[in-house]
Amino acid sequence: MFAQVFFRRTRFLVRSFHSAKKFSNPDPEDILFSALCLNLRQRRWNTLHQLSPSLPNSLVSRVLRQFRTSPKLALEFYNWVLRDNTVANQSENRFEASCVMIHLLVESRRFDDALSIMVSLMSEEDGKLSPLQVLWGLVRSYQGCGSSPDVFDSLVRACTQNGDAEGACEVIEQTRAEGFKVSVHALNNFMGCLLSLNEIDWFWKVYKEMDALGYVENVNTFNLVIYSFCKENKLLEALSVFYRMLKSGVWPNVVTFNMMIDGACKMGDMVLALQLLGKMRVMSQGFVSPNAVTYNSVVNGFCKAGRLDLAERFRGEMVKSGVVCNERTYGALVDAYGRAGSSDEALRLCDEMTSKGLVANTVVCNSIVYWLFMEGDMEGAMLVLSDMISKEMEIDRFTHAIVIRGLCRNGFVEEAVKFQRGITEKKLAEDVVCYNTLMHHFVTEKKMACADQILGSMLVRGLSVDAVSFGTLIDGYLKEGKLEKAMVVYDGMIKMKTYPNLVIYNSIVNGLSKQGLSGAAEGMVNAMESKDAVTYNTLLNESLKTGNVKEAVSILSEMQKQEGEKLVSLVTYNILINHLCKFGCYEKAKEVLKIMVERGVVPDSITYGTLITWLSKNRGGEEVVEVHDYMVLNGVRPHEQIYISIVSPLLNGVKEEP
Repeated sequence: MFAQVFFRRTRFLVRSFHSAKKFSNPDPEDILFSALCLNLRQRRWNTLHQLSPSLPNSLVSRVLRQFRTSPKLALEFYNWVLRDNTVANQSENRFEASCVMIHLLVESRRFDDALSIMVSLMSEEDGKLSPLQVLWGLVRSYQGCGSSPDVFDSLVRACTQNGDAEGACEVIEQTRAEGFKVSVHALNNFMGCLLSLNEIDWFWKVYKEMDALGYVENVNTFNLVIYSFCKENKLLEALSVFYRMLKSGVWPNVVTFNMMIDGACKMGDMVLALQLLGKMRVMSQGFVSPNAVTYNSVVNGFCKAGRLDLAERFRGEMVKSGVVCNERTYGALVDAYGRAGSSDEALRLCDEMTSKGLVANTVVCNSIVYWLFMEGDMEGAMLVLSDMISKEMEIDRFTHAIVIRGLCRNGFVEEAVKFQRGITEKKLAEDVVCYNTLMHHFVTEKKMACADQILGSMLVRGLSVDAVSFGTLIDGYLKEGKLEKAMVVYDGMIKMKTYPNLVIYNSIVNGLSKQGLSGAAEGMVNAMESKDAVTYNTLLNESLKTGNVKEAVSILSEMQKQEGEKLVSLVTYNILINHLCKFGCYEKAKEVLKIMVERGVVPDSITYGTLITWLSKNRGGEEVVEVHDYMVLNGVRPHEQIYISIVSPLLNGVKEEP
């Protein structure tokens, strides 16, 4: 027995001897690692700084992995490494450590911190790594960190946060090639990015591939598809997706309803918007209730439609249901009252919102200033502007444009120029819209030399002169009959690689036609890639004005061929009726009137005025009354002055006859 005990002790001593022998020659990196961990736990940053000159990247990564259960402390250490110049100089780069830190943060669900590091890695300041380079770093460190595919989802989100749809797509495809798969949430994130960038065709391509790649649509996927249709004003298609969503067992959330309600409101279909609002609870089995976004869409919809009574009614329902009105609710109402000429009510609402602890922000104040200027209340507008400045509110480029336009509109052009000069002198952000507003005013007032000076100032200050700037000047010269000067501006625009839009082309076509250069105008039209009703109506009007009926018939025929006669508009019919009356073809003019009504084009006060005036001068009173009755029955609101002076006496005469 004693021998056994002796033997066991001998074995223990031998093990101890070997252990001591191992401990007597430790690995220097292990010693440094232990020292780092000990001092990091106690946050002894000064001591860590003394150790930093011998701190390699691999050891930084090892320390980070050691503290994977304490992500906050690991992040503090990572940030300290970045700040410490000694470590930065010793490290070739921090990429490996960054990838390890990202894995740890994603594992501990600290997604925002992980995103911040990834966005930083892909930024210009840090050498701008490509998304694929970051992906390869994450793949290399994946096993060592015991990570999960969530890290790749986060990288997709970092790309979309940067607006880099191509980078996100590359990450998704390469992740699949590496044997991993991003989740449906990452794919939704990518598709949402495509919609925000207006990459509609790409969005549909990705969506159609989902099923083949093994993804199952969730509520967010359906919401994206519904949003895409609403964005394109395709409400019926959006509703179809909504019903397919219900059939597939995916329950809608408040976002689903809000998008459809907002889409209906933007299209002016308030009946559908209210139907959806009323059925929210039923169609979601009581899980979804209207929120502030829902009510704001409806309130804004009625405001845009000019139905302030209904907008106020739904604001009342919003309050009754326990949903608090916010800045957007008041903002929509303030703008609507201003548009309706009720600035006093708009100001009262501003007082009401501030009394409830809300802030009348720049958007709301801009609206007030704008409508006060439109009413001619200069004093009131400038008072609100002064209040904005005294409260140190953000005076943005919209404020600048509103003030300049308001001053010009009310005849204070010198003050507008001084205001613009003040923006320049204070080195505030200059905007092309302000200069364009001044230029438009000078062109309207036929002060082309001043308009030229404005364009020169824009070029000197390095502003990006747009098509509106050049178009305003071109139109001004053409209206004055100065074709050569207009063409000089046009050539300058082309040299600056600012390409003309349809408005500029139409302006040139109109100018050429009025100068009797119909051949040149037609040549311009033929060279245009796209044409609209304005283009053809300009040519049609000038052809008829010069008596070239054959050419007019040719133009009208071309219009009827385009887009299923969509180019033949109310303006087209008014041009035809006016010139037929001038030629004395009154029966033909009445035939055109009947054709337009049959095709669903409602005549307007111009149609009414043209026919009634010409018929009263050249035909009998009975025919005037007959045409008047026909137009009124077909939805025309008579021109008030013409009705009183011509039609009313004729109607009274008919009534007085026995």
